[in-house]
Amino acid sequence: MNNAPKTEETHLSETRAKLLRAAEVHVVFDGWSDATFTAAVEDSGVEAGLAEIACPRGGLDLAVAYHKAGDLAMVAALETADLGAMRYSERVAYGVRVRLETTDREAVQRGVSLFALPIHAAEGATLVLGTVSLIWEILGDTSTDVNWYTKRAILAGVYSSVLLFWLGDDSYESADTWEFLDRRINNVMQIETFKVKMRDNSLVKAFMSGPGRFLGHIKAPSKRAQTDFPGYIAPKD
Repeated sequence: MNNAPKTEETHLSETRAKLLRAAEVHVVFDGWSDATFTAAVEDSGVEAGLAEIACPRGGLDLAVAYHKAGDLAMVAALETADLGAMRYSERVAYGVRVRLETTDREAVQRGVSLFALPIHAAEGATLVLGTVSLIWEILGDTSTDVNWYTKRAILAGVYSSVLLFWLGDDSYESADTWEFLDRRINNVMQIETFKVKMRDNSLVKAFMSGPGRFLGHIKAPSKRAQTDFPGYIAPKD
């Protein structure tokens, strides 16, 4: 039994989880709005001040929390799946499919509408990047160069297009969506095959050793916290 004291972030995460459960019935009618947030606070019994600390932007923070909860559910499902029995393209497609199947279509639709607004578009894009990064990481991607960015950009495009298709799909058990997903993933695999072939092309080699050599200096974002900025205080051991 773990009797370790809860951290502040753990306490806030639990608060957001309570608010999310209470918000589900209201999202259908009011979207991820402040009205939904207010109703969730009342229904959950969470103290108003604590709710504002956990979600200072109200409904927007609830929408972000809902997306991240979906990411966690996806990770849990992928970690228990027999990915080794699948071809690589099937693993990528399965990751996207699981991510969609672990969410409520109406709640996602409301989230898409919210993050389509110009003021929230950047945050929505960041959330999608986080989702596809998790998929690549679980599948064992170890790229640290420009490929880190291209893989995520391509899969983000696939995920976004499949998401929109899924939201409008009325086929039995979303069969049309999964067929569409398979086609898109096949296109991605063709691009990857093309990239491999191009690496051996003499013209590409000449470009990479000349004008394109700057691409070799592009690195994936560091997972370590930045510690060289003014005001940083190292944590105590």
